[in-house]
Amino acid sequence: MSVRVRFAPSPTGFVHIGSLRTALYNYLFAKKMGGTYLLRVEDTDRTRLVDGAIENMLSAMDWAGVNHTEGVVLDEFGKVTQKGEYGPYIQSERLDIYKKYIQKLLDEDKAYYCFCTKDRLDKLRETQKENGENPKYDGHCKSLSKEEIQKRIENGEEYVIRLKLPQNHTIKFNDLVRGETEFNTNDLDDQVLIKADGFPTYHFAVVVDDYLMKITHVIRGEEWVSSTPKHVYLYEAFGWEAPTFVHLPNILNTEKKKLSKRQGDVAVEDFKKKGYLPQGLVNYVSLVGWSPEENKELFTMTELEEAFSIERVSKSGGVFDTEKLNWVNQHYIKEADDNYLTDLAIPFLVEEGFIKEDEINSKYEFIKGMVSVLKEKLQYVKEITNHANIFFGNEVKLEDSDCEEFLKLDHMNTLINSLCEKVEKSEKVDEEFVKAMFKEIQKEHGIKGKSLFMGSRVILTGQMHGPDLPKTMEVLGKDICLNRIKFVKNNLM
Repeated sequence: MSVRVRFAPSPTGFVHIGSLRTALYNYLFAKKMGGTYLLRVEDTDRTRLVDGAIENMLSAMDWAGVNHTEGVVLDEFGKVTQKGEYGPYIQSERLDIYKKYIQKLLDEDKAYYCFCTKDRLDKLRETQKENGENPKYDGHCKSLSKEEIQKRIENGEEYVIRLKLPQNHTIKFNDLVRGETEFNTNDLDDQVLIKADGFPTYHFAVVVDDYLMKITHVIRGEEWVSSTPKHVYLYEAFGWEAPTFVHLPNILNTEKKKLSKRQGDVAVEDFKKKGYLPQGLVNYVSLVGWSPEENKELFTMTELEEAFSIERVSKSGGVFDTEKLNWVNQHYIKEADDNYLTDLAIPFLVEEGFIKEDEINSKYEFIKGMVSVLKEKLQYVKEITNHANIFFGNEVKLEDSDCEEFLKLDHMNTLINSLCEKVEKSEKVDEEFVKAMFKEIQKEHGIKGKSLFMGSRVILTGQMHGPDLPKTMEVLGKDICLNRIKFVKNNLM
């Protein structure tokens, strides 16, 4: 049997981190098993649709490198299209299919029409809650005759179609994460399968689609555990073999509560906009709920494909720790190509006014040099704007009073004069020149260690700590270095 799995999001907004992890685990499982990973769009809840959400979701998955080979895709022009032999892969285009299968259930008395109004259902739930009962439909319309049903439909009464659950029937299924799970139909509701607008509910469409698309493993969030017995019974009702279920633990915040947008960044787009690298985000998200056999935390996508196993997915929720994400992402930033990082950094630098749009081409090499120097400090690319100020301007602004006090030290006049003389005489200020210059100053004036390097940094950047000084001076270039030395000498000493 060839493994087939699916990621089936609803187009209701940006992609949540939990959805990214679900898609990733489906992808990794398919890769590990030599199977197929497809993407289906579940858009039957017409009240929650968001324009552009499908395009956004597909773009986010492409950015993250969680690529499917079947289903809903973007073409070369960024337009939504579909590929594969089991389509359509958008549920709103499958209504005729659902009509065929709901009719089969009606004909076999495994589903029934329900004409109960919202007012009646609300009152029923209130009464049940007051009596300490589990709120569920009471089967009021379950015994209507065919003639009465037909008459009420002809009179234009609004209706839904519900699943007819048998009494006291045990439903069992095996979950690869949670093990054997058992429910009794007496504790379950007669689920609505077709809504009043004619669209199927998730619970009906997901079963029909998964069966017709030959899905072998349903890998989804644990919030669907309580709905799974209804799905399993639908498979029974149709006489179909149910897929294997895998319910993933929730992603929690540091307070061990379900990750929510009220606590900050939770969408893939949020992290992308801050300049997190897809490799860093995917690597970290893979570890929130899954533990590899080896004691290792950094994985390329290829390594994840080889190492991933459902057996090592945790039953308990995984904590999303932004500090740990930053540590992982910083690793990938340090390893990243400078041109790639520069292209990511430029929009942030433009937004903060460090450079103008029309300067990008002429200043590209300068920006790349700055990125190369600063990337060791960055947890995500947007942070470059917190450190970039030392690379702009001919004047020096002292960071704090400690810098002011450092300039008053006895050796600083000698140091600044020597720096001025040597930089002025140089043909080019590069890393090699700067290192040689420091050796000369140490030999000629006996200034060394903190006195030499921290003193020079204060003179050239106004800070006592910062990125590698020879590299910083190379990026600044001779003219800016010299202008800054003279500014400090004339105005701050």
